[in-house]
Amino acid sequence: MMQTEGTLSRLAIWTITALGLIVIYAPPLYLLGVSFNPALQPGLPHLSDLTVKWYLALGGENQLIAALEQSLLIALVTALVATLLALLAALAHRELHRRRTAWFLTVLLPMFVPGVIQGLALSAVFQRAGIKASMLTVIGGHLLWALPFAFIVILTSLSVVKRSYLMAAADLGAGRLRQFLDITLPLIRPGLVSAFLFAFLLSLNEFTRAFYLAGRQNTLPVVLFGKMNAGASPTIYAMSGAIFLVSVLCVALVAGPALLRRRTGPAE
Repeated sequence: MMQTEGTLSRLAIWTITALGLIVIYAPPLYLLGVSFNPALQPGLPHLSDLTVKWYLALGGENQLIAALEQSLLIALVTALVATLLALLAALAHRELHRRRTAWFLTVLLPMFVPGVIQGLALSAVFQRAGIKASMLTVIGGHLLWALPFAFIVILTSLSVVKRSYLMAAADLGAGRLRQFLDITLPLIRPGLVSAFLFAFLLSLNEFTRAFYLAGRQNTLPVVLFGKMNAGASPTIYAMSGAIFLVSVLCVALVAGPALLRRRTGPAE
């Protein structure tokens, strides 16, 4: 009886998980399928009708290409700065003995501010300060959005750094900087990479904050939104499909080796 109940429980869990994954991944996979459709109307193509002509047509979409370049540059700068600041914030949280909870909540606070409110507030502040909308203002808005997520990822990775490791290094004469470079940094390197990718993808796909903070050159999500309102073009689906494929590839490159190491176990 107990074995039957255990089997039913596992079956229920896997069923719910599968349904959840279908709900999450069905829209982007549908969009990816539409991008290979030769027809102008959105719809999944037959296998015999698959085409990459809309991907090839992206080369002539100067506005989309310029927006993509702008978004990639903003995402790169945002990810670098967010990862660095999140690392410093996580190290500070680890060293704090009092008010640690207050520090934790302070860093996470921007995560709970709706993007529309945050973008509008930042836009008003920048205007009052005489700062014109530009790539830098977008980076500032994206940084507030990406930093809390990068902080959580790095803070979680710091759990593998045992204080006994650092105490042993200190007993051997290693200073704080040498402890960080030789012990902490190698152990949390996967977390740093994950935080960088997380921040990069969050910035690349962010729309609401960029809508209020972008200057003369809009980011890719803002341009795609405008083109969709003006009438969907097949190249929009191709651009979205390309970004989806690249995002999946980036995650696979990071998560794949880690999952392989867990499956095969440590090398002897």
